[in-house]
Amino acid sequence: MADAAATLAQPARFLELAERALPYLLCLTTISFAAGLYLSFSSDVDYQQGETVRIMYVHVPAAWMAMLCYTMMTANAIGSLVWKHPLADVSARVAAPLGAAFTFVALVTGAIWGKPMWGTWWVWDARLTSMFILFIMYLGILTINQSIDEPIRAARVTAVLIIVGFVNIPIIKFSVDWWNTLHQPASVLRLGGTTLDVEFLCPLLVMSFAFGTLFATLYVASIRNEIWRRKLISYQRLAARAAVHREHQDGP
Repeated sequence: MADAAATLAQPARFLELAERALPYLLCLTTISFAAGLYLSFSSDVDYQQGETVRIMYVHVPAAWMAMLCYTMMTANAIGSLVWKHPLADVSARVAAPLGAAFTFVALVTGAIWGKPMWGTWWVWDARLTSMFILFIMYLGILTINQSIDEPIRAARVTAVLIIVGFVNIPIIKFSVDWWNTLHQPASVLRLGGTTLDVEFLCPLLVMSFAFGTLFATLYVASIRNEIWRRKLISYQRLAARAAVHREHQDGP
């Protein structure tokens, strides 16, 4: 009984923390995006790419968040399978649509950026293909979550799929180093330090922080909503069982 009470207390503590944190996260997200967009539109244009360089301030943070989100889902999947953490499955479940959205934004902005730079909307090179595979994986996880009615079985299946699919994350990161691709090599997260001029680096970092706070806000809110959804389903099932029990007691 003590273990069960401790398990039930963890989601309750999260709900309390979420209610306190969400207003601050929302405020921080708004301020970060205001500052990031201002810096993005007021910065100089690139001597080669011109105005199209501003797409970088959305494309790159979205791509980073897509990979970070899947990495978090992998950690949650391990926690769900190995340690049976009560919030691990909830966390992985709500992160999937957020990761899919960030991946979609990265793919679309990449295509818009690629058209003037490469002369085509899409090429099947290693970086673009691996990002597209990530998007398909997100959609697959969402489909499984919706198609399997039993929550425990759905959690196990998706956890295994997430862990197996994590092999794609280092492929995305290092694909530009391992293969000769049209996509430019890493210019920020690299061992030798960034190659970006500070004029472009500052807006990029601020927008990346804004995307991070946006993810944190939506992530916490989604976990809160999922916990309440599961509580509601539990209450409905208990009410239905109580109604059936009363019918049996009353008899014909």
